[in-house]
Amino acid sequence: MGPPAPGHVLLQVQVAVAGVRIKEILCSFLDQSHYCAYNKTKPLPFWLIRFFISSMNSASEQELSQIRHEPAEAMLSQAVSLSSQPSLPSLPSLGPRDLNVSPCHHQCVATLRDHSYVSALALDGHSLYSASSDGRIRVWPLGDASGRQEQQRDDDDGCRATVVAACDSSVKCLLATGSNGLLLSSHQDGKIMAWRTGGRKDGTPRLVLRAVLPTCVDRLRTFLLPWSYVQVRRHRWRTWVHHVDAVTALAVSPDGALLYSASWDRSLKVWRLPGFRCVESIAPAHDDAINALAVSPDGHVYTGSADKKIKAWRRHPERRNKHVLVQTMERHRSAVNALALGADGKVLYSGACDRSVVVWERADGGAGSMEATGTLRGHSQAILCLAAAGDVVCSGSADRTVRVWRRGAENTGYTRLAVLEGHGAPVKSLTLVYGRDSGLFSGWGDPEEGSSGGGGGGGGHCAIVCSGALDGEAKIWSVLFPVLL
Repeated sequence: MGPPAPGHVLLQVQVAVAGVRIKEILCSFLDQSHYCAYNKTKPLPFWLIRFFISSMNSASEQELSQIRHEPAEAMLSQAVSLSSQPSLPSLPSLGPRDLNVSPCHHQCVATLRDHSYVSALALDGHSLYSASSDGRIRVWPLGDASGRQEQQRDDDDGCRATVVAACDSSVKCLLATGSNGLLLSSHQDGKIMAWRTGGRKDGTPRLVLRAVLPTCVDRLRTFLLPWSYVQVRRHRWRTWVHHVDAVTALAVSPDGALLYSASWDRSLKVWRLPGFRCVESIAPAHDDAINALAVSPDGHVYTGSADKKIKAWRRHPERRNKHVLVQTMERHRSAVNALALGADGKVLYSGACDRSVVVWERADGGAGSMEATGTLRGHSQAILCLAAAGDVVCSGSADRTVRVWRRGAENTGYTRLAVLEGHGAPVKSLTLVYGRDSGLFSGWGDPEEGSSGGGGGGGGHCAIVCSGALDGEAKIWSVLFPVLL
């Protein structure tokens, strides 16, 4: 039998490349959070995911090894390399790739288990809330150093939490508003739930459900109005107050009067608090699913999307319930997954599947539009989450690590304080505080014997990082570093 026809070999190569790519996507993101870049409607059903994984495990490597056509093999190798490693943004690096030698001490001080996939984290007072893909929300009390010792007494079982809410749909985002005592959760089914914190039953903390957005009042006032309906898919219509796909991000305006929600349905919605009334829907806000959302102290709203773009919105000067697009930022070469703002709101960080954190800063002394100044590099896979507080920023990645960076004074670049390793799956969510400044983690940042960090950090600052991953664990880390680096 002669060699196969070139057309047949090319077809085999295309099928094999597609198989490797599908397997990579499905195995890395089983929570389906990044299918939006490939499927703009609904995520793949779980039974189909399992079928793809099993079929690729049994067939794709064998099919690749059977291809003997040399030009096809070269093309296959190049295609797989390009598909698995997106190119980096064409911006200068702001930090070193190798671990900085500054005397920083870091360690994992607690491991919180009892989850399925950890999809979201939120800090509220002296409590850490965690949400998982099974729809449950848990609360972990944060005490002093004596409480920490009790939590670590049994490393096999870890710290036990209280399940304070059980929802029908997986949780995509948690947001603690603080001032008005609300915890907001967004879900895979397109709903937003508002919970009142601080409740107790038989001495056990619990959440009290205040509202499900859109509320019955919103639905009733739009139900009978023909112009309230928008076409969401072929032969399907919904009122404009509904999200029709997973709600991936939430944020509150600086004055606490407005709630913003972003979704895979490409819409950005604005809700009035505390009445939970939907006052605006920007649809489509992007050309693809929206994955991230951030609001600055001056009222700018930033959205990051699978269309590789970041957009900045601002309230209309005359119509306060309306928002207008003021800037579109394009520097990433793949889907934008995460956004975070520095404390003053003049520095924006964006993380994407291209493995880089792009740093954006306000031009004209903070009064102009955002301009990209450089990137923070070092992750080997997609960046899935970001958190920033003051001059410190953390990035969580599909490479299972968390990297902690500190911004230098007067634009002197960034120092990498630590690489936090210990998760067994992609890191999906982060929160960050300065432990000694906030008083939430008194005693948690003190160095212990046998930790995996660097040198001593006495007389410096302490950053507390909480990370949640798809391995079902949430970890609390302390990072000690000198006042000046």
